[in-house]
Amino acid sequence: MNELRRKAERVLKTLVDEGFEAYFSGGCVRDMVMNLEPQDYDIATNATPQEVARIFPRSHNVGAQFGVVVVVEEDERFEVATFRSDHGYADGRHPDSVVYTEAREDVKRRDFTINGMLYQPLTGELLDLVGGREDIDARMVRTIGEPEKRFSEDKLRMMRAVRFAVQLDFSVDEATFQAIGKLAPEILQVSWERIRDELLKILTGSQAARGMILLDETGLLESILPEITALKGVQQPPEFHPEGDVWNHVMKMLENMHNPSSVLALSVLLHDAGKPETYSEEDRIRFDNHTKVGERIAEEVCRRLRLSRQETETVKSLVAQHLRFMHVRDMRQGKLKRFLLGPLFNEHLELHRLDCIGSHEDLSIYQFCLDKLKEYEREVPPQKPLINGDDLIALGFTPSPLFKEILAEAEDAQLEGTITSAEEARELVLKKFGHLLPRGKSS
Repeated sequence: MNELRRKAERVLKTLVDEGFEAYFSGGCVRDMVMNLEPQDYDIATNATPQEVARIFPRSHNVGAQFGVVVVVEEDERFEVATFRSDHGYADGRHPDSVVYTEAREDVKRRDFTINGMLYQPLTGELLDLVGGREDIDARMVRTIGEPEKRFSEDKLRMMRAVRFAVQLDFSVDEATFQAIGKLAPEILQVSWERIRDELLKILTGSQAARGMILLDETGLLESILPEITALKGVQQPPEFHPEGDVWNHVMKMLENMHNPSSVLALSVLLHDAGKPETYSEEDRIRFDNHTKVGERIAEEVCRRLRLSRQETETVKSLVAQHLRFMHVRDMRQGKLKRFLLGPLFNEHLELHRLDCIGSHEDLSIYQFCLDKLKEYEREVPPQKPLINGDDLIALGFTPSPLFKEILAEAEDAQLEGTITSAEEARELVLKKFGHLLPRGKSS
């Protein structure tokens, strides 16, 4: 028995010793039935929140209005929920009121049969009143009771159905699937933060492509990310993209991801989002400036999903620069070093690898970058830039966006080894940019 389960059983046993019923509930029971290691343990009981708080002084009534108390046991947190039935869901997410009840009624309000089982570890009793074990054997995601009613109570359950299907490699019951299709537009009643969390769990899982296809087939994708459904049917030059349209290209990339970060997974999904808007046919199919348009769309999507500023900037950078690899063989050595040794280069390189695998499958540029990285990493890197913004001001330059270009030029020269001192850096700057100094300050 691992430590997490040991602590969870201690909480449960304490409730039983106090004369209450108590069971493991929800996903942990599903995982145990499937011989998987639960990542957390929830407990259901007939003790009221007030009784739970009395028994466990180190508890937090964070959801007491819904019958949920968080109990702390040896610095682990466990949700202890009172058996209840829910009434009214005006916000499409939370019940308007709850009534404490017995285990048989409690499981009827839960989302899916596979999550509706209860397990008593002290006796080994599995309480399955909803057919959860049968659906696990059938590898099926099915709502408890009428699907439309379950989804009307909590609209996020529609995305959770897709997430469980891809996470567990299950199918979605036909009636459940049809109900999602009917109610899909109502997903927008859910907060974007919750939508984001489910979306990212799907995207960073082992079946991201299947997840996107299911979201599309149910109509959920059109509601939350119409920019992605717009990729379907957008043809590409067959000599570069034998896989077909942009949608197929992105799906193939998603299939080949391995444990991606959230920002990388989103960048894969969004990297060609600018193609529908920039499609043109001249001598061949072209997507002029699609990276610039894609960067704008990526920012809009990231803001919609309430990503942090840093996450948003990272996704934008990956989308905006994903074609930069086309020019690496022609870059000056200093510029190439700056690109390859940049803080986000691992993500840039992985996006490029996936882009290649998702299309022509030519990884020669990817290999070129790996070889150069090994070469550069053997060199002793410069300790610090030879010149900075304060130095430019001292030379007479007025602070402006031009500073970034000037400092990049000096950094490239330093990385190439053509300048090795601050004096040489100043001479280079004056030689190349001295004509831009305010009148009377030119050396």
